[in-house]
Amino acid sequence: MQGSTIQDWTTSEVLLTFGQHRTVEYRVYREGELNFQEIRELDGTPVHTLELPDGMKLDQSSYEVLLRYVLLDIIAA
Repeated sequence: MQGSTIQDWTTSEVLLTFGQHRTVEYRVYREGELNFQEIRELDGTPVHTLELPDGMKLDQSSYEVLLRYVLLDIIAA
């Protein structure tokens, strides 16, 4: 299956808690019928890939909200 890019790699500084932040890159892409948000460190190290719910097509600010929740969840784990 061939994928398509919804949003190309975007660098984002994500505010976490108590003044902490983390700078990562993310992209949103479609593979078959599924949409994904892939997050990686600036050096290319994978952080997480999130499968987006069916039919979810958002704007960049919404993807960044998802990005923050994923990073907060990873830190809490």
